[in-house]
Amino acid sequence: MRVGVSGYYGFKNAGDEAILEAIVQEVKARGHEPLVLSGDPRETAARYGVEAAKRAHPLEVWRSLGRIDLLLSGGGGLLQDKTSRTSLWYYLTIIGLARRRGKPVFVFNQSLGPLSPWGERRVQRALRGVPCLFRDGDSLAYARRLGLEAQLGADPALLLSPPPVEREPNMVVLIPKYGTEAANANLHKLADRLKGEGYEVVVLALQPGFDEPVLERFRSFTRELAWDPRRVSYLLAQAGYVVSVRLHGAILAAAAHTPFVGIAYDPKVAGFCRDAGAAFVEAPGDPEVLASAVLARHQPNWKAIEEMKTRARASFDQVLSKSHRGRVKSP
Repeated sequence: MRVGVSGYYGFKNAGDEAILEAIVQEVKARGHEPLVLSGDPRETAARYGVEAAKRAHPLEVWRSLGRIDLLLSGGGGLLQDKTSRTSLWYYLTIIGLARRRGKPVFVFNQSLGPLSPWGERRVQRALRGVPCLFRDGDSLAYARRLGLEAQLGADPALLLSPPPVEREPNMVVLIPKYGTEAANANLHKLADRLKGEGYEVVVLALQPGFDEPVLERFRSFTRELAWDPRRVSYLLAQAGYVVSVRLHGAILAAAAHTPFVGIAYDPKVAGFCRDAGAAFVEAPGDPEVLASAVLARHQPNWKAIEEMKTRARASFDQVLSKSHRGRVKSP
């Protein structure tokens, strides 16, 4: 079976690439072949050993949707219009085109929101009759308020196995994000505090083309810019603790069984941390509160994280099962 995958892929964002790597891993493990709509199909095809099509080429997208057996829309934070209305319109359009092609569609382990009233109406209309799996409890509750056919899943990136690496308990990885200047400033204060306490501080940025100016703020610390999820997983598995503004800094830390605290610049960060029983602070964060979490080595609820991994695996079994392949509802 050929499985179409639609998301923010091929743009060298470590979080989205981690999601894609996990989806490819799980789809292939079940004997199926992914076809990915990508911003850089040549890179995606070479990197993951999959078919890939240019996501912004209408005719190529239409032809690709005709060749798949079902479409997974996700994962990620696609169903929001905080970034732009155009982004939401794009992902809903792909769903609509696949349905017109007569293909089963699943909203797959996404977050939901933030949405404007306009966005809510568009989502309700476009997803009528579409089975949805959401990756956190807050999104699930929101979806049900909108009347969507929703279940609880989990982020696929939780299923990535960390590489074998020796843990360095004294190493703390800080993950900033462009566009969150106040949170980044507080991360710098935290870095100074931890350095004074004798910790090795590593500042890790996850999106080339955006995060370089953020790293300039941390010139006095060890810095790295990495979009390869395998490299990110290696560093997070090596660390003794992780403090992350970015969602997938927290998710990949959880996958590596490294304790973490989140800085919630967006509801999706709070949603994941809440489900994981992990500490988090609303952006821009308080350096002293963050330092206390690191110094106390505050742990998430590892049992809850294992349950999330179980839900993530089960979500693949569910959408790829024979009983769902023929399920098509007209838009």
